[in-house]
Amino acid sequence: MPGTLVLMGSGETSPTMVEVHRAAARALPPGARAVLLDTPYAFQENRADISARARGYFARSVGLDVEVSGDVTGAAWVFSGPGSPTYALDRWTGSGVAADLRARVRARAGVTVLASAAACTAGLATVPVYEIYKVGADPHWRDGLDLLAALGLRAVVIPHFDNAEGGTHDTRYCYLGERRLSRMERELPPGSAVLGVDEHTALVIDLESESAEVAGRGVVTVRRPAGAGAAVTELPAGTRTDLDELRRLAEGRRGAAAPARAARPAAGRAAPEVTLEESARACERDFERAAAAGDAPAAARAVLALEAEIVRWAADTEEDAGGVEQARELMRLLIARLGELAATAGVRALVEPLLALRTTLRGQGGQGGQGGQGGYEVADALRAALLAGGVQVEDTPDGPRWAPAS
Repeated sequence: MPGTLVLMGSGETSPTMVEVHRAAARALPPGARAVLLDTPYAFQENRADISARARGYFARSVGLDVEVSGDVTGAAWVFSGPGSPTYALDRWTGSGVAADLRARVRARAGVTVLASAAACTAGLATVPVYEIYKVGADPHWRDGLDLLAALGLRAVVIPHFDNAEGGTHDTRYCYLGERRLSRMERELPPGSAVLGVDEHTALVIDLESESAEVAGRGVVTVRRPAGAGAAVTELPAGTRTDLDELRRLAEGRRGAAAPARAARPAAGRAAPEVTLEESARACERDFERAAAAGDAPAAARAVLALEAEIVRWAADTEEDAGGVEQARELMRLLIARLGELAATAGVRALVEPLLALRTTLRGQGGQGGQGGQGGYEVADALRAALLAGGVQVEDTPDGPRWAPAS
């Protein structure tokens, strides 16, 4: 079976990567053995839950019956994803899995999908992200699996390359930030480069034809450190290239393409999936518009759409992002507001016509009204009556506004 190597920046069990997984698994023969290496997260108490969610994702979305195993011998398809890169390295090196993974790539056989923490191990060196970002160790490298050596690539792989979770501090480059990555790059062997893979993005390498494609939402970056003739080349989603061009870019040899060629999306090709965060924001905007118009049914539809997105993303094993829990918190907030909207829906049906009448009365000004009272006096009496009934009215330059009285 022709070999494929897929390096994913993140989103490995999310809707954004479904098509990448399907394309990689398309050539698998019926009944082919598919293995999930759970080593990177095997130290976590929720190990079984993560594996169950991943197996459910591959069964539902990709059509693969996946077994959790530490033995990849004879497997047609191998996947490994989130967790600790160094934890995985220590156990794979000691168990022989490291040699088995290198043999798969060297033989150009089988589908090998490495994402997030597992992708971090694929190069000649590995970012010990837990130790640096969460424990406070000095920036340093650990030896990697160096799967790319069989492809003639001297590079380290850094997933989560465009991470922006830090907000006020730089968490790009798998939580290293520019300062720490620049320092670490000076310690790389001469002639090597950084291969950065953005979140919800994949570099798909056909090992037989040596062709490569960038799939998903973001960019694959080839970054050479200053000592190797500093250069940064970005390969956006849709780029089709080959290993020889990647080698030239990594080595800084003359003739390297700059900028990279970006292919036009194929006819009928689906647009990249939006992330859960983007979907949640869209649902929130729909809710706000409906609430502003007093349209409770439309607001309820926005909440139901958000709930459907949460279900779609429930298998996502990328826990650091916390996207599903944040979406649930938003849904709870919108449900509470939907209750408030429903509670005022009947009031609105009465108040809106009364406010329109009050505006007409105020427009009459000092003209005599019914019973000899001026228009302003009747309008004020109407506002007082509304307040007594629990509705507070405020006159603004843009017209009257009302709300339940506090």
